[in-house]
Amino acid sequence: MRAFKFHGGCLEEAAQCFPEAPRPWLDLSTGINPLPWQAPELPAYDLRALPSAASTAALEAAAAAAIGAERLAITALPGTELGLRLLAGIGLPAPYHYVAPGYRTHTEALPGPNPVAPDALDTVTEGTLLLANPNNPDGRLLAPEALLSLARSLSSANGVLVVDEAFADATPGVSVVPHLSPDDRVLVFRSFGKFFGLAGLRLGFACGAPDLVTALRQRLGSWPVSASAIAIGTAAYRDEAWIAETRHRLAKCQQALDTVLKTHGLSPRGSCPLFRLVETPDADDLFLRLARHGILTRPFDYAPDWLRIGLPADAAALERLDRALSDR
Repeated sequence: MRAFKFHGGCLEEAAQCFPEAPRPWLDLSTGINPLPWQAPELPAYDLRALPSAASTAALEAAAAAAIGAERLAITALPGTELGLRLLAGIGLPAPYHYVAPGYRTHTEALPGPNPVAPDALDTVTEGTLLLANPNNPDGRLLAPEALLSLARSLSSANGVLVVDEAFADATPGVSVVPHLSPDDRVLVFRSFGKFFGLAGLRLGFACGAPDLVTALRQRLGSWPVSASAIAIGTAAYRDEAWIAETRHRLAKCQQALDTVLKTHGLSPRGSCPLFRLVETPDADDLFLRLARHGILTRPFDYAPDWLRIGLPADAAALERLDRALSDR
């Protein structure tokens, strides 16, 4: 069970631990969109040449337009995970705080951080505060206005707010980015792979205060993002019709998942349509039961009553989950 409680997507380990489970596995252990973006025609790119500055700038402009960051500094990243790991080297003010429970990397991104409960954010009056919105794994959501107020309160004491918006694309209106000005002491991370369903591309962004973005860009070095990520990311962010339609489809899939979970006595939590959290004293048993049916979910070492369930891709996947939940 230990490997499954560290992160999602452990399909190889699941296949070894549950050799009798039916194939193919249904992976509901991540918050990655199961309805990935697909180009009508794959954008052209040349893997023989280093990415040009112009192509990177075009990618960043496309992302900025899509997330409402046109007024802010922005830099592309080879995934937001790496960007978070670079935070300790860009001169953020101490003391350091992170909201818990939350994304595991947040506990390791800054040296000697202090955990802060979600209902105690007003106790952080100085230094740097790192949080996710929507939060992972419970899908908790803070209104953009609340985040902006928190950021400006910290800024008055020369502090910085860092917001991980990895799951914000799926739910319009939750992001603080369109509300920020370049003067706000805020750094926001955005993931490409989760919403567009292409996590293996390794692409993300950081935007916000110019000096913070510049410091992060300098830590990245030259050519941090591949030519393939630049080409595919630019085309995907410009696909406004797909983005709008996918948000609509994800909301419908989320409602269908909630209905199935409630049918089996489970109360789904969260405001992110890409996953749901259920709380039950039988969480470990439920994980094992689903795994024996070839369905991988996400348990947690720090919350043994929690199980996160990702979004099934279609009616057949949802029906498979329904049948497995019925088999006691």
